[in-house]
Amino acid sequence: MDSIRKPWTGVRNILWFNWPFYVFSFAGMIVVSTLLPYFIDERLYVYCFVFSLFIFTPIFLSLVVSWYVYDLSDLYRFNWLEDREIAKTETIVNIHAGFDETSHLLETKFPNSELYVMDFYDPKQHTAASIQRARTAYPRFPGTKTVTTTRLPLEDRCIDKIFAILSVHEIRSETERIVFFGELNRILKSDGQIFVVEHLRDLPNFLAYNIGFLHFYSRKSWENTIQMANLKLKEVKKITPFLTIFKIEKNGTTS
Repeated sequence: MDSIRKPWTGVRNILWFNWPFYVFSFAGMIVVSTLLPYFIDERLYVYCFVFSLFIFTPIFLSLVVSWYVYDLSDLYRFNWLEDREIAKTETIVNIHAGFDETSHLLETKFPNSELYVMDFYDPKQHTAASIQRARTAYPRFPGTKTVTTTRLPLEDRCIDKIFAILSVHEIRSETERIVFFGELNRILKSDGQIFVVEHLRDLPNFLAYNIGFLHFYSRKSWENTIQMANLKLKEVKKITPFLTIFKIEKNGTTS
């Protein structure tokens, strides 16, 4: 698994997909810290320096955390899956929101399983330029199906495992998320599992990403969505302080 994903891929992707933000941020820092002091009273220079640090520090910290999360942690190694959970031939769904780094990894991790890849990216709703740059950098996995969040083209109770890795938070409507999880419930076998991996709207992610943590949802919000979709939250565990795995099952199942 490690040989498939190259070192620094995560940080490189973040810089590339969001390059206008980083260019303007670092340009602003340079202007404030080196050029602006020539045009103001030298006694104000220290304030310019402090302000430039105020701009730079959160950006640098977020990149360090992202390097830790996406390049150093077990996220893409899938070591957080128990051995008994990958030992048999199964049917698997990997569902994403237009940016797919994981299907080829899952194909390697589950070589004897049947993998369905689904993309619920909607260009009318997901208009961020970063997503479009990501889609250019990562061509669609062969056989990927374009789907909607309200109807997945699969039969009832036909899937053993469903993976939604850093994707479901892109469904911004709570009502739509509940409908989406209802669809996952519909296609999941009675003894199947759903693995949702997400950042949370919590203190560690606030410290790491500043106001960017508002793009995520709280644990309580996820728990409510799961419950409203008539699913059961079997287990919650951390990959890092910044990433949470929700292991979800059908109500009334045991494992």
